[in-house]
Amino acid sequence: MSYNQYPNYGQQGYGPPPGGPPPQQYAYGQPPPPGPHGAYGHPPPPQQYPPPGGHYPPPPQHGAYGQPPPPHGSPYPPQGGHYPPPAQPYGGHSPQPPYGAPPPGPPPPQGHYGAPQGGYAAPVPHYAGPPTQPSLGYGPPQIIQWDASPDAQALRSAMKGFGTDEKTLIRVLANKDPLQIEALKSTYFRNFSRSLEKDVISETRGWFEKGLVALIQGPLLHDCHSLYNAMSGPGTKEKVMNDVLLSRSNADMRAIKSKYQQTFGRSLEDDVKGDLSMKTEQHFVIVLGATRAEDNAPVIPHDIDRDVMDLYRAGEGKIGTHEMIFCSILSSRNDNQIRAIAHAYQQKFGKSLAEVIRKEFNGHMKDALLYQLNHAADKYMHAAAMLEDAMAGLGTKDHLLVGRIVKYHWDRTDIANIKGAFQHRYKTSLAKRIKGETSGDYERLMLACIGEPI
Repeated sequence: MSYNQYPNYGQQGYGPPPGGPPPQQYAYGQPPPPGPHGAYGHPPPPQQYPPPGGHYPPPPQHGAYGQPPPPHGSPYPPQGGHYPPPAQPYGGHSPQPPYGAPPPGPPPPQGHYGAPQGGYAAPVPHYAGPPTQPSLGYGPPQIIQWDASPDAQALRSAMKGFGTDEKTLIRVLANKDPLQIEALKSTYFRNFSRSLEKDVISETRGWFEKGLVALIQGPLLHDCHSLYNAMSGPGTKEKVMNDVLLSRSNADMRAIKSKYQQTFGRSLEDDVKGDLSMKTEQHFVIVLGATRAEDNAPVIPHDIDRDVMDLYRAGEGKIGTHEMIFCSILSSRNDNQIRAIAHAYQQKFGKSLAEVIRKEFNGHMKDALLYQLNHAADKYMHAAAMLEDAMAGLGTKDHLLVGRIVKYHWDRTDIANIKGAFQHRYKTSLAKRIKGETSGDYERLMLACIGEPI
């Protein structure tokens, strides 16, 4: 079944939505406006993923979610599912400029995208785009017009004296945005001369504690601690490194590197180099270079055709594989461009790029490249697959489940779309799946983070 038969699917293409720019978002740090779609626990707004009453093809077989035929009037497909609605609570992305539009201003000087010494450097696109703004919680500190004192008092009362009121901890912490979390921590310390994180650690245990701490740390600091823990001790938790570092904007990547240095007094690049080896190390050096095409950089057919041929000659078109060509292209193009490359490759050679990667690569590098490809193809379906991966098989991979649930919960629009994608792909609700893998306060916290009533 054609993806063009999805209601509202493929009608927007790469251009901004009709009618001018999206409406003004509500102020960061403030609760969403009242109404049926203004808070967690309610059905997603119209045009959320999946669209109501839509007809869907079976789940894809080759791992690159959503490689639809191009919509009318555009040679390349939009991202699978569909885009978040215009009125995004927080953490949304800027609309893309029209496909093929002439780049404003002179092109940037030609150079290379962060390739390691002696490695392949993907050519710079004709137009890199204006800088993408950092995600909420990754930019400079902000003062918000929100009084955190009542919530700070509720948290202190929940942990003071004999016993702990776990439900209050969940209620207060699971629905805050990153700026509210920072304000709440500051207010708690100012009012009680105590660390909120230390108090929670002393009063709770297990994965419930880990989830609360992840919320209190906020997205940026939790990213840094996740990376540090993934590279400490014997072995490396490669999936955690993928979750934190891959497919991030340049602004967010720079924030992670700076915060890591500030928190641990160590260079993130040096720690990654010390933990990975050979070409996987080179792949992540490119990623850490933070030289990805910005989100607004357009899809230019000449650049796409060149990248497709470079990938073919590096993989199927030669004996052996030039791994760094794949790593460099997928690490230095934005999601729209990667999606266009994958579609053009399928059209030209009759084989999905995901198939090629699975055939030509193995181990951590294969997983990292598929992560970058699948996130670009359909970030909601990819997130749903990452959540299922944390719960599938014998035993729950709790460190992945907590990290991924908390990561996705910061953006309410994203979590609503991810729940829809999960239902579509696995024919069960994300909430039901979580209930089958967790219990007690840990279960209630994870459900609250995805917007379920507890």
